[in-house]
Amino acid sequence: MHAKHPRESETVMSDLMMPQHANIMGNVFGGVVLALVDRVAAVAAIRHAGKPCVTVSVDKVDFREPIHVGELLTAYTRVNFAGRTSMEVGVKIIAENVLTGEKRHTNSCYVTYVALDAKGRPSAVPPIVPETPDEKRRYDRAAKRRATRVMDRRYDEGRGE
Repeated sequence: MHAKHPRESETVMSDLMMPQHANIMGNVFGGVVLALVDRVAAVAAIRHAGKPCVTVSVDKVDFREPIHVGELLTAYTRVNFAGRTSMEVGVKIIAENVLTGEKRHTNSCYVTYVALDAKGRPSAVPPIVPETPDEKRRYDRAAKRRATRVMDRRYDEGRGE
């Protein structure tokens, strides 16, 4: 299995926020944003793995500011790190006022996926080869987050200290 560069998984998806996406405050429901995050990140994971992938976790999602009806949400993703069967996908959400062109960074998060074989079991994925300083920084930070998640999972399952 040959290693892949993060740009090979790069995925961009946009969606215009309409009245049916609004909560009682007139802003976009957080769940609408999370659905976009999961769809676009899944595509990045599938592109990297070359096989079906399922969501395992979504790390800390902070809604930095409200997203309004009429704004165009664009999600930018790429695989930051790949383990044996899992991948961390970084997601950045930009809200754009399409009338003025003003853009705002409203959300970022990390989504972990596991690749599956034809029988639905976890399956090996290609390693990531970061090349640029930014990619190396993202890779190193993702590796640290992964180590923390593994330790947290072991502790939660009673296998930790």
